[in-house]
Amino acid sequence: MKLTPEQQIKLHGFNNLTKSLSFNLYDICYTRTKAEREAYIEYIDEQYNAERLTTILKTVSDIIGAYVLNVAKQDYDPQGASVTMLVSEGPVVTVSTESLEESPGPLPDTVLMHLDKSHITVHTYPEYHPDEGISTFRADIDVSTCGEISPLKALHYLIRSFDTDIMTMDYRVRGFTRDISGHKLFIDHEISSIQNYIPNDIKDLYHMIDVNVYQENIFHTKCKLREFDLNNYLFGYTKDKLSEAEQLDITESLKWEMDEIFYGKNINMVY
Repeated sequence: MKLTPEQQIKLHGFNNLTKSLSFNLYDICYTRTKAEREAYIEYIDEQYNAERLTTILKTVSDIIGAYVLNVAKQDYDPQGASVTMLVSEGPVVTVSTESLEESPGPLPDTVLMHLDKSHITVHTYPEYHPDEGISTFRADIDVSTCGEISPLKALHYLIRSFDTDIMTMDYRVRGFTRDISGHKLFIDHEISSIQNYIPNDIKDLYHMIDVNVYQENIFHTKCKLREFDLNNYLFGYTKDKLSEAEQLDITESLKWEMDEIFYGKNINMVY
């Protein structure tokens, strides 16, 4: 719904609000042997190396309309990678009020954006359990913008860029700006949940829990895949190579690992 000029917020000077999106993406895999674990880590390091991560972040900057000022990237030994990108404001054009509404998808073609002192970062953490055959890959992503637009507009693209079993997302609006009368504004758009920025086809795949602190403009959403197919968690072979007892044991181990990550605590393995 398009706002009338009377309904639009008129600000005094620059919009000083900082909008920060931080989230963790997890991929879980069962690796029976040391060789399988090493092969999985090698695959992850190749699939999500610093060069590809840079490409992903540049696409994010395009989606939110930012100019890239500087890129620092690094592949680590023995594993993992990092990319940090500083961005500045994009072209100043007509404001589209759609950019202030809850809706998944890329930004509208026209939007006023102020992105000075903004950044986009990603860090990856491949790791494995030394004894129990579980390997995990975690990507930590931060998108922080200053001004009219929200980094949530790039959320759907980032989710689709990674193989994700579990997601933990945080969005916060910090600071304040002022309207033309000098009245402080601690948020400049309506939001009730991060889920409102995730397309339905993705939401249908996940069980989601919200923990929001509305008075502090803090929004937290956790997601875990609803469906479980053991073949998606075996590296280099399929479940028909395993006995029924092995399939059951591996399934329990994987679900246990996923539940611990999703709930953020160690739990008893009971199924």
